[in-house]
Amino acid sequence: MRLRNAAVALIGGLALVISVSQPSSAATGNFTYKYVAGDGTTKEGVFTDPNGGECFDIPEAADPESTQPAHTPVNRTTATATVFADAGCEGDFVVLKELTGKGSENTKFRSASFSS
Repeated sequence: MRLRNAAVALIGGLALVISVSQPSSAATGNFTYKYVAGDGTTKEGVFTDPNGGECFDIPEAADPESTQPAHTPVNRTTATATVFADAGCEGDFVVLKELTGKGSENTKFRSASFSS
């Protein structure tokens, strides 16, 4: 009888560990933004199905020494997006609603994160 109780406790504990250690889920959809390329033209970048709970530096805009911030974010993902003024998801931020959130050309940012 004790062996059975110990086995049930062990299985329950393993089930809890497995359910807690699953990775963050990915949002479904696209997050687009505009940035100024090295030649001075405005281009569009995109994150498709971004992982929730991670910080994404905008590759074309992360370095304040050599790039301008990204702007005009459009969130068409199933997660809430938060855009940050600085790389590393630091600084002032703006929250964009899932599926319909968007910012203007005045919404300047260098990183973004998505709810999980």
